[in-house]
Amino acid sequence: MLVLVGMISALWAIGDAPAYADEGEPEAVPPSVELVLDVSGSMRAKDIDGETRIAVAKRAFGQVVDALPETTQLGIRVLGATYPGDDKKKGCQDTQQIVPVGPVDRGQAKAAIAKLKPTGFTPIGLALRRAAEDLGTAGSARRIVLITDGEDTCTPPDPCAVARELAAKGTKLVVDTLGLTPDQKTRKQLVCISTATGGTFASAKSEQELTDRVQQLVDRAAVPPPVTPAAVTGAKSCEQAPALSPGVYSDRERIGEHRYYRVPLQPGQELRASVSVALDRPINRDYGVLLKAVTANGRELVRGLDAASGRADVISSGLRWSAGKAEEEKAGEEEKAGEAEQAITEVCLIVSNSFASSTPAAAPGMPLELSIDTVAASTAPDAPGLGRGWLFLLVLIVAGLIAGVLAGWLTRWWVATWREN
Repeated sequence: MLVLVGMISALWAIGDAPAYADEGEPEAVPPSVELVLDVSGSMRAKDIDGETRIAVAKRAFGQVVDALPETTQLGIRVLGATYPGDDKKKGCQDTQQIVPVGPVDRGQAKAAIAKLKPTGFTPIGLALRRAAEDLGTAGSARRIVLITDGEDTCTPPDPCAVARELAAKGTKLVVDTLGLTPDQKTRKQLVCISTATGGTFASAKSEQELTDRVQQLVDRAAVPPPVTPAAVTGAKSCEQAPALSPGVYSDRERIGEHRYYRVPLQPGQELRASVSVALDRPINRDYGVLLKAVTANGRELVRGLDAASGRADVISSGLRWSAGKAEEEKAGEEEKAGEAEQAITEVCLIVSNSFASSTPAAAPGMPLELSIDTVAASTAPDAPGLGRGWLFLLVLIVAGLIAGVLAGWLTRWWVATWREN
């Protein structure tokens, strides 16, 4: 289970530069990672290749530590590791940092883990808060890697709510989660935690799965890190919306809310935009995300819509638009009417959702990621589709008649030949 610490390797190079920063700009501070390990009583279960969960986790941890880059700042925090009693009030305060965040000391880290014995409760929410405090707020990328075999047994605080609180502070803190033989409730909680902070969820049910997962994550360390989205706050109207250049941006949107952003578009450019909203809390069935491009005066240009029903972790939508002949003619009419030329050179993007929840729409909103790009306008159609107009319909009718006549003639010829033989 410990293995997801390998996620440290995969993400160690992520800096705090926004999406539009210079690629060659060096990091001032190396990334910091804190492993949060569940050592509650359930880790004594012997259901992984005939061994206890904690024994398998310890072996996997040794492999992870050996593969960590030297520049990683590593800390280790445990939960449920010291209080063996039945007093829930005391057991739900049982979380300690056993290795302070600092340069990787492989011997110290392995020795600290080797001493652990499964003991008590599972205060995940409290451990996440303490881990965030351990990492501080300064520096570059900061990650928490939570490894557990069960859900929180000490709510409140609810771990999903804690994850949303951490994400809402805008301190570039990401929580990755790993479930060891997780049941459905545990999986749901871990997905909620990771999704709320832009992290990932993984599960493992055998030592081989753990080993494979480690190798995969370590290999990924050689791949250039993904772009870190720049934080932005959408407005309630196009006039107040922030102007965005090409890049990747992060924001949060409440249920039923509309977020506005502006994108300056030069003549001959095409706008390509997409949005992804992470569903980090329970919502009712039948929902959707809408991304619209409109002019500054509210005329709709194009829209992208995605809808779903049932369970989904992320829902996305996208669009592309460039000023063609029809738009230029429309712009000329608007100019004659005294409207600004900016109505076609500045596009307003609107992100809205059709989510509904049985619980009140709590702050902060659901995390969304907005990707914007501008390219040279293309003369190709926006997307492949059916032809339009009477001419196309006539062509289909004629083609159908010809195909029918040929099929009838071939059938009659085949029947006649068969009878002769």
